[in-house]
Amino acid sequence: MTNVQRRPWRKENNKDTFRMKLLKIIFGLFLLNTGINAQTEKNVDKQSLLWARYYNQLELNSKWSVHTEIDNRIFINPITQNTFVSRVQLRDKVTDKLELGVGFAYFSVARQDPEIKTGFHITEYRGQQDITVRQSLGKLNLTHRYQVEERFVHNASKLMLEDGTTFYLRFRYRIQGDYTFWKMDKKYLKGILYDEIMINGGDKIIKNTFDQNRVYAAVQLGVSPAVALELGYLNSFQERANGVDYFNRDVIRFSFIHKVKI
Repeated sequence: MTNVQRRPWRKENNKDTFRMKLLKIIFGLFLLNTGINAQTEKNVDKQSLLWARYYNQLELNSKWSVHTEIDNRIFINPITQNTFVSRVQLRDKVTDKLELGVGFAYFSVARQDPEIKTGFHITEYRGQQDITVRQSLGKLNLTHRYQVEERFVHNASKLMLEDGTTFYLRFRYRIQGDYTFWKMDKKYLKGILYDEIMINGGDKIIKNTFDQNRVYAAVQLGVSPAVALELGYLNSFQERANGVDYFNRDVIRFSFIHKVKI
């Protein structure tokens, strides 16, 4: 009888320990983001944007899938174009807890300041690879994503495009939790919360090793097995190339998620 009573106690104790570690990680990332904001409030440009995204998940079989994304980003005040993004990636579901991804993305950046019209777009071609690890705690799903990006950005001055491209590396870590509030007849409602930090690398990076930190909160409604709608708020705090000035961006993000099985 003694052994039977101890085992569930130890299991519950392990879960409590894990939850405490998770809360410490999230709280630490929050403090990092808050500290950066506090230290640089005299050099921060505040901006508001709207991101509208179509996200397609094509399931080839139980193991392989192709994810395609189209994302249009605009400034709200004044209303003007910021960035257009298209992305495709091949994903390998190794196990229920481990997934690998490799992909390619195209970016076209119209401007970083809504008040300044450059008259040209800066293009970027980007390779990406990620390792995603999942954990399940009842209705709470926890995801860790470790991602590397190889960025080829077209050279440009403030006045015009210039010849050639510049290569940058970027390393990203994202911790995400989602919680299902309601689920019935293949429909569901869940909340999503994540914090992601991005670090620049390469010999061209001199002053802005820290790139940005993103905090995101959203609700996602599954209206059918094939379609889900997501509405969220994202705060992006990004260091500019001079290492002195920052962008603090408030983003409203809407996503149309489309799942297709072959």
